Amino acid sequence: MKTVNMHEAKTHLSRLVEEAVQGEGFVIARAGKPLVKVTAVDAPAGPASRIGFLPGLRFPEDFDELGREEITGLFEGDL
Repeated sequence: MKTVNMHEAKTHLSRLVEEAVQGEGFVIARAGKPLVKVTAVDAPAGPASRIGFLPGLRFPEDFDELGREEITGLFEGDL
C-alpha cells in the first residue's frame, strides 16, 4: 500500500480516491508518520430497502392519531 504525504493527498485527492475505489488503498502521512489508511467501502448489493415499504403491510386509517391525547399530555405536563 503506498504512502502519500498530506500535501500530495490534498492536491491529488480525486485521483487517489478513484484508485482506492479500484482496490489500491493508500496511507496519508504527516512528517513521515502514517496517520490514516484510506480504502474502498464495500457497496451494498442492490437498492436499500426502507422500513414501512413492505408489500402487504397495512396501517389503520387513524394511524397518525393513535395515542395523540397521551403524547400531548406528556409534552404539556398534564399526565
